[in-house]
Amino acid sequence: MSATFSWLDYTIFGVYLAASVSVGLLSARGSKSLGDYFLAGRGMSSILVAMSILAALFSGISYLAGPADVYKNGFAFAYIVLAFFIATPFTTLWMLPKFYQSRYFTAYQFLEERFSLSTRLLASGLFIFRVALWLAAATYAPALALEKVTGLPLWLTILASGTLTTLYTALGGMRAVIWTDVMQLIVLFGGQLMIVVVALGKIPGGLGGMWDTVVADGRMNLSLSFNPAERVNLGAILIAGAFLHLVQMATDQVSVQRYLSAGSLKESQRSLWIKLWFVLPVLVLFYGTGLVLYAFYKTHGDPLAAGLIQKEDQILPYFVVTQLPAGLPGLLIAAIYAASMSTISAGLNSLASATVIDFQQRISGVADGAASTKVSNARWITVGYGVLVMALAFAVSAMPGNLVESVNTVIGLVGGPLLGLFFLGMFTKRVTARGALTGCFTGFAVLLGVFLYQNGWFTAEKPVQLVSFVWFSLLGCLTACGVGLAASRR
Repeated sequence: MSATFSWLDYTIFGVYLAASVSVGLLSARGSKSLGDYFLAGRGMSSILVAMSILAALFSGISYLAGPADVYKNGFAFAYIVLAFFIATPFTTLWMLPKFYQSRYFTAYQFLEERFSLSTRLLASGLFIFRVALWLAAATYAPALALEKVTGLPLWLTILASGTLTTLYTALGGMRAVIWTDVMQLIVLFGGQLMIVVVALGKIPGGLGGMWDTVVADGRMNLSLSFNPAERVNLGAILIAGAFLHLVQMATDQVSVQRYLSAGSLKESQRSLWIKLWFVLPVLVLFYGTGLVLYAFYKTHGDPLAAGLIQKEDQILPYFVVTQLPAGLPGLLIAAIYAASMSTISAGLNSLASATVIDFQQRISGVADGAASTKVSNARWITVGYGVLVMALAFAVSAMPGNLVESVNTVIGLVGGPLLGLFFLGMFTKRVTARGALTGCFTGFAVLLGVFLYQNGWFTAEKPVQLVSFVWFSLLGCLTACGVGLAASRR
């Protein structure tokens, strides 16, 4: 695929990146303490918090992988949006009140008060491990898009996106993260909407023609079974999907840190209800783009079958570069970068907060230093994580499956047992620290064994599919809870 970026595209793209960094520079002035740097002074409104949570979770992975998965496999996985109506009330009413403490900076402080320091450190360490991998994928996704559009080498685009995002995140802290999240959410939503409008204009019959095509080809079908070995079905959407969402909503410092930046528990809860209604149009648009592209390329020839692209994850940037007039590719690639930069900035800030609060201050006594020294220290830790994430991004292309499967596998593999740890702490009284740790380790070991088996580590023959990637969070959580309860019996 040849490069078709014009000077206008480069200008639009460059202006957007400059604007993002400028927000970080302006926000840096307000970070005089760790409360300012990590929680924006605990004074953000519910609407800003809601938009920030949404932008942080819908990254360039979502922007590229969501439409790509629907393009290849149909709309079945996209129905997982329904599980938000289970996960959101559960988080808002039963879990958030246990997090919202004026003395809390991280989600894992709760686990020390309920169990032990070792439990807190384990949970925080698992979060750091999982989110570092997740951010690597979020860095790789826009780099892949820009490589396909401009022909620039992948290593250069990874370094460009990672460096700029690390810069404004390290300088501005949570205020920079939230305000850039809001700006980037608007850009990414508008960019996706533009793709849909252009594509529909080139499909015979427009919206009606697209709908007739996807219905006739069974692209909207969903299996009504509850078989966990099946890739996606009704059970996976309603049951396993709820646990998948809970991992990110209720155990993830990226989300919890935003809840704690609200002015009160009531404001924090309101932000989750607002986010629930924001997520519907955003997800419908994201996944619906895959249906539109399917109908478009059924008429104009499938580039994946023709060998014009190597993976379905490249379908969106391919459409951008081949179908949009000058100026729009720059805006659309900026939108992809917007999605990823919001996720990367949110993740880096949360990784730094977990490291500073859960490890440095708790173990090394850094809390005794001056406020300016603490903020400077947090900024350097943010930079360190930025470098690590860029290094890991180069390995993401080797992960099995498409981006949707790879990312959700990582979320479930590490996040499922961690969710079980929080369930044991919040909803049981007799589980001990030893029992909780045993349950968490066992849940991780079980999931790791299943993952390695299904990827052929233990047999030369083609392995039997035991559990779909969607069910990993549920399996890990239930294993951790069951073993934790059993190990706590006196």
